[in-house]
Amino acid sequence: MDEVDRIVAAWRRERPETDVSPMEVLSRVTRLAKHLDRLRKQAFAAQGLEPWEFDVLAALRRAGEPYELSAGQLVTATMVTSGTMTNRVDRLQSKGLVERRPAPSDRRGVLVRLTTAGRERVDAALDELMNHESRLLAGLPAADRESIASSLRVLTQPFSE
Repeated sequence: MDEVDRIVAAWRRERPETDVSPMEVLSRVTRLAKHLDRLRKQAFAAQGLEPWEFDVLAALRRAGEPYELSAGQLVTATMVTSGTMTNRVDRLQSKGLVERRPAPSDRRGVLVRLTTAGRERVDAALDELMNHESRLLAGLPAADRESIASSLRVLTQPFSE
């Protein structure tokens, strides 16, 4: 029995007419998300990165060589405003993790490219994160992981459109 079981039992005792069964799943998801957020911050901090820095660098890294995207593509990938992205790119550029270059097909456009230092930093942060997350999942058999991933995909699908 965990804390969520105790909370659900208390609600069932106090409000037997209310179906509180969604709490059994979603309260655990919320608690897990908070724990994962802390783990991610630790993994990124070990590489001298803030979570937002990792998000931008990771979007560039996932783009494949030459590891560059337009500012608009970065806005879409990281779900922030263009003003926020401009500020983030400025800060990452001042750290030598990204560089800007003119877009060859658009004189007004700018491409943001991951530097070697940025690639090394995001790769190290990803390795650190995967070590943390692998340890977290170590107690689950592969079939259970696949089942959970499939169920979560169904639950999050309406939000990804």
